[in-house]
Amino acid sequence: VLLGLSGVILVMLSVLGSVGFFSALGVKSTLIIMEVIPFLVLAVGVDNMCILVQAVKRQQMELPLEGRISNALVEVGPSITLASLAEVLAFAVGSFIPMPACRVFSMFAALAVLLDFLLQVTAFVALIALDFLRAEDHRVDCLPCIKISGSYTDSEKGSSQKKPGLLARYMKEVHAPVLCLWGVKLVVICVFSAFALASIALCTRIEPGLEQQIVLPRDSYLQGYFNNISEYLRVGPPLYFVVKNYNYSSESRQTNQLCSINHCDSDSLLNEIARASLVPESSYIAKPAASWLDDYLVWISPEAFGCCRKFTNGSFCPPDDQNFISCFSLLVHRMVVLAGLGGVCKDCTTCFRHSDLQSDRPSTTQFKEKLPWFLSALPSADCAKGGHGAYTSSVELRGYEDGIIQASAFRTFHTPLNKQTDYVNSLRAAREFSSRVSDSLKIEIFPYSVFYMFFEQYLDIWRTALINLAIAIGAVFIVCLVITCSLWSSAIILLVLAMIVVDLMGVMAILNIQLNAVSVVNLVMSVGIAVEFCVHITHAFLVSSGDRNQRTKEALGTMGASVFSGITLTKLVGVIVLCFSRTEVFVVYYFQMYLALVLLGFLHGLVFLPVVLSMWGPPSRCVLIEKQENKPSASPQL
Repeated sequence: VLLGLSGVILVMLSVLGSVGFFSALGVKSTLIIMEVIPFLVLAVGVDNMCILVQAVKRQQMELPLEGRISNALVEVGPSITLASLAEVLAFAVGSFIPMPACRVFSMFAALAVLLDFLLQVTAFVALIALDFLRAEDHRVDCLPCIKISGSYTDSEKGSSQKKPGLLARYMKEVHAPVLCLWGVKLVVICVFSAFALASIALCTRIEPGLEQQIVLPRDSYLQGYFNNISEYLRVGPPLYFVVKNYNYSSESRQTNQLCSINHCDSDSLLNEIARASLVPESSYIAKPAASWLDDYLVWISPEAFGCCRKFTNGSFCPPDDQNFISCFSLLVHRMVVLAGLGGVCKDCTTCFRHSDLQSDRPSTTQFKEKLPWFLSALPSADCAKGGHGAYTSSVELRGYEDGIIQASAFRTFHTPLNKQTDYVNSLRAAREFSSRVSDSLKIEIFPYSVFYMFFEQYLDIWRTALINLAIAIGAVFIVCLVITCSLWSSAIILLVLAMIVVDLMGVMAILNIQLNAVSVVNLVMSVGIAVEFCVHITHAFLVSSGDRNQRTKEALGTMGASVFSGITLTKLVGVIVLCFSRTEVFVVYYFQMYLALVLLGFLHGLVFLPVVLSMWGPPSRCVLIEKQENKPSASPQL
């Protein structure tokens, strides 16, 4: 009990060390770090401690304590180092995810796992020695100051040394012999291969996104709000097509390439938007765009007599139903002059005659002079085309005097978007539409909607996931190759890791877990965690002697019980705590995914991997270094 409690304290110290280090560097921690990392590192860190203790207990009692601990480190040290370095690398790869919260989480977790490993092979080994000295001195576990009689302790210790545990005997006498049967081998290979192939097919059904309801507590009032929005809202978010560097000069054709009224090109931007709105299922555009350019060209034309008008002094004359307000304003500013000009408000004329325009289009000077009038004109019954309000923020007037409008927007609406996939697909469709029209018109156009900045990450989420998974698996393969010096065994570990990750993605599709930065980090971290289920069995197989079946039985008898009790059960305890979280994101992306990872790792590590090793395992690396006349013994060396 005291040794186990000390191991848990070491895990907590590693978490505190990671938080303290990054806090000293000015990296801010998040809620997800405080709620998830302690349980995650506990589930990861306790495994090696259990394996170390069980390895020491397997040693011969005739050896001194230092010799037993030394032999135990020789036996399991390489596999513990390999598993820990693989986990650190997998967490470190997650720090390259562009989402800040997930990047910070991966950084904190990687350092915590590294510190935990360093404490395991130093402080915890020392604690093991102290605990064994306590036991040999017949002192009580939690009260080491109390010493008891050694008769009961000696008999119990002797019997425990002579007789292995129930789980170890099951692994060596039942589990391993059954797996070595050819019929069982064929069934295992077929079942696991079929599930892997099915998972590859199911991967295409994983949807990108992160539902807003998941990140909220289950009893939050916003749960009902988002459900009602999804069920009843029948209008989509506004969509703006922004045109950069619009050349409105009379020498340019860009005006006709953008507008949709008379004399405009049939393939103009606004005509293309109108055509796209006819197929909203694929374009996600609900209606034709509201065009400031069309309304301005109509407003400035002589036919719209009540719109573009001017006083005799050249200033803007509003429509007649706004005349009283304008006259009163003019009276305030020009009180003395108006005393002799009583009829000035009625003396308004249209801005242009037909002869003043070129093919119903204003010249560069006319366009430049009257555009501010249009954007400040109030719409009314006499002239509904006034741009004030509707288009005030649609045109960037800064620097427009040079004949170039740096940015202007044409507003339409998306179709109602209810699911995360709708948002992602609408963003993708809008970008594809803008790219196609930009290439056709040779004008720079891009779409914008308020939600784009949040969903842009999902356009490349699959590429990001696959690249990071490839880097993580490649890093684990290199670590395995360096430590084991065996390309054969490293390739087998690589195969099993790939199958675990693919199967985990298949489970994601079955459980409707979406692909986002959180799940990508979990997938990358699963590479490092899954190594523990493979590397100990593979290392034990590599240093055993005999044929493949005998070495498989020896590896399962030696490490099978440790993998089950020291890795699987401890991870289950650490993960099950997360299922009681009030926030759905922890239940879905940490409890469900990590529970699936533990179960898949257990099945692949204790069922599939032994079968693969018994059929295609690497040759033995065991070297006989000592033979005694009556009791020969072998010591494995790498």
